[in-house]
Amino acid sequence: MFKHILVPIDGSATSMLAVSKATALAKTFGSAVTALYVVDPYPFTGVGADFAYGQAQYLSAATAEANAALDAARKALTEAGVNVTTVVGEGHAVHEGIVRAVESTGADLIVMGSHGRRGLEKLVLGSVTQRVLGLVHIPVLVVRD
Repeated sequence: MFKHILVPIDGSATSMLAVSKATALAKTFGSAVTALYVVDPYPFTGVGADFAYGQAQYLSAATAEANAALDAARKALTEAGVNVTTVVGEGHAVHEGIVRAVESTGADLIVMGSHGRRGLEKLVLGSVTQRVLGLVHIPVLVVRD
């Protein structure tokens, strides 16, 4: 039924629950899985020498965080016998990186975590999951903590 599952992760416990659900689905359907971590490559909008130093430090830390999260997802999926590819994507907003990954991988299902924010916190912070749901035209399985 599903040939390629995209699992956007952020290193949280909720995203690892999504990895677990994707693992079970991939085993059931014989699906390939792509685990995706989206990094904003240009989070700063400054000028001058201090900006370049801060940018380099940020990219180094963000890449290390992405690799650690992807390694954990890769380990869980491969131990279960699932074919997995890991990708560090880029996007000024995380949902943009996820939508691009859907297009580039040909995924036909997204399995992603939602932190379940409500009320004012949801309005202020927004919801990556909600934005993805509004932009993609493939099924999305939302895993809640």
